[in-house]
Amino acid sequence: MKKRNVEVVVVSDIHLGTFGCHAKELLNYLNSINPKTLILNGDIVDIWQFRKHYFPKSHLKIIKKIINFASNDTEVIYITGNHDEMLRKFSDTKIGNFDLVDKLVLELDGKKAWIFHGDVFDASIQNAKWLAKLGGWGYDLLILINQIINWSLIKFGKEKFSLSKKIKNSVKKAVKYINDFEQVAAELAIDNNYQYVICGHIHQPQITVKSNKNGSCLYLNSGDWVENLTALEYHNKKWNLITYQKEEMESNTISDEIEEMDISLESLQTSLMLLK
Repeated sequence: MKKRNVEVVVVSDIHLGTFGCHAKELLNYLNSINPKTLILNGDIVDIWQFRKHYFPKSHLKIIKKIINFASNDTEVIYITGNHDEMLRKFSDTKIGNFDLVDKLVLELDGKKAWIFHGDVFDASIQNAKWLAKLGGWGYDLLILINQIINWSLIKFGKEKFSLSKKIKNSVKKAVKYINDFEQVAAELAIDNNYQYVICGHIHQPQITVKSNKNGSCLYLNSGDWVENLTALEYHNKKWNLITYQKEEMESNTISDEIEEMDISLESLQTSLMLLK
């Protein structure tokens, strides 16, 4: 399958190094696109929950793919989040096509997009980091339990379901927090004359118009690669929220692996010629 050319791609909350990360699915998606700009909007590597004994090959392949993008004329912009906040000491670092920043303003066809992770709005992170970290561990455990439950459901021919989504949707405070987060981000964008505001952090994929007495803007959230498996794409002056589709995106991984094998065989042939 031919790769799709995309102007801008935004992914966030991958959480590499955790049990909940869907690295294989993300790799399939990344193999299906050819972006001019790839924006990694925080919580890419989960340094909070990093374990020396758990960082599988599929997670390493994501890092390799990102490096490959940067090596092949794709501009890669890594925006720091709360789970990878240790990288903030290296902010404003540029290496070739790779940039590490805390926030970003991007001009797209005459409109300004304000892009940041979103943890700045989270009082639990600002005032009680230990509590936020404890919540992160709890969330990772919940996702692991959910995977076991879904494995059992599939085995008995039943549909999967998201335990964390069910909890979020049933708890009024969680619903209010999401609504407040979106509204605050949008109002700040309107006040600063940004037409788009793009966040991650809350694992809630969204594209919606937000308005107040001073104007309106388009609020976007790229979701995550733990539960929702979503990304934002900007192409032909339009934003789209992409949800992972196994059937459409998996074939690209197979073709990429064949291509890598061809390159390896070609390198081997060249080496043998030199030995003769």
